[in-house]
Parts: sequence; C-alpha cells; structure tokens
Amino acid sequence: MDETEFWELVDATREAAEGDPEEQADLLVERLLRLDPEMVLDFARHFEARYNRAYTWDLWGAAWILLDGASDDAFDFFRCWLIGQGRETYEGAVHDPDRLADLLRDFDDEVDGDAEELGYAADEAYEQLTGAVAPDLGIPAAPPEPLGTPLDLENHSLLEERLPRLWDRFAD
Repeated sequence: MDETEFWELVDATREAAEGDPEEQADLLVERLLRLDPEMVLDFARHFEARYNRAYTWDLWGAAWILLDGASDDAFDFFRCWLIGQGRETYEGAVHDPDRLADLLRDFDDEVDGDAEELGYAADEAYEQLTGAVAPDLGIPAAPPEPLGTPLDLENHSLLEERLPRLWDRFAD
C-alpha cells in the first residue's frame, strides 16, 4: 500500500461516516478486512508514522485550545483524529498547527478531536484476518518528548502568542 492508497482509505471512510470518528473506525476495519494481512500492516505503518510525526508541542497546543485542555491520552487520541481528517488537514496542521483555524470548518469538542478507535483499526483487522496479534511494524518509535520548542500548555498568553488564529477562533 502506498501513501495515496492510505489516504484514499482514510478519506473514503471519513466521508462514509459523515465525520463520526467511531463510525469511521468501524468502516476502516471493514475495508481493511478486504485486504491481505501484509496490506493491513502497510496501512498500520503509514498510520503509525504519521501519528509519531504529529507528536509536536505546537500540535499539542492546538489540541489544548480545541479541547479546552488535553492530557497525554487526549493528545494521543487527538493525533488519531487528525489523521482521520485526511491528508490536507493533517499535512497542513503538522506543517503549521495554527492553520487548523482555517482548515477546520467547525469543531465540537464533544464529538471532534477524539478518535482513539482509529488508532486500533489496523490491529483489529489484522487480528481478525490472521488470528494473531500484529507484529512489530519496524518503524522508529515516537520520541520520549514532543518535537519542537517546549510549550507551557497552561500559559494562555503563550498559547495565544504561538497559535494566534486558532486562539482567536476557538479559545473560550
């Protein structure tokens, strides 16, 4: 599976789920079950690489603003959700997290920003296909600390300075 096929699966399932992250995860598992186990592992590698790439201080700041606070787990689930939004939103946000102010039409912190299940979709599909737990994907793990300049997430003036458009649009 190449990168284009990965993003096509993400986009197709998001559109079919009408943006509902849980439904998207269910649909993604269904679609992955149509593939052979190696293709499912390829999908998992693409997902994990993007998940790790999104482990940055500025994206954590964006999640903090959008979710009105974001624990370690909430940020993990936010990164899954971000991948689920598709290539344009993901790449735009990774390149410049403040662009989320322009990339998101709306954001409801009760439903958006949490797609934990998307992170498990490939594992679930692989296990259903093979009866075994997915092997190690062979890609580097995320760094122990987020990439970029550390950010005091509880410092509102710093968040506003670092992510001004996102702050103006979504901060309470």
